[in-house]
Amino acid sequence: MSIVKVNAISVPPDKQARFEERFRGRAGEVEKTPGFEWFELLRPLEGNDQYLVYTRWRSEEDYRAWESSQDFARSHSGGGDELAPAASDSHHLWSYEVLESTGPAGGGPSLT
Repeated sequence: MSIVKVNAISVPPDKQARFEERFRGRAGEVEKTPGFEWFELLRPLEGNDQYLVYTRWRSEEDYRAWESSQDFARSHSGGGDELAPAASDSHHLWSYEVLESTGPAGGGPSLT
């Protein structure tokens, strides 16, 4: 059964454009990681400043291998002065097990 990791990150309104820019310029290493299934960056609406980073993994072990890898460290290093961090120190990592999943009717891709 797949697992989901949701990282909730508070980003002040004046730094949201920079935060989004950093994600657009990411190296894309996670997509090459064994066990990786999905990534989404969710922008807050309705005056909320909390972005959600959603990743889906084949197993907790696959996520842990990514988390301890050099690619993870590189992708979370802050990008140096050129892409200075935009998020505050306020963030939370939530973990979920996928119990049920569905997609569009008519043969769309299966996520489980």
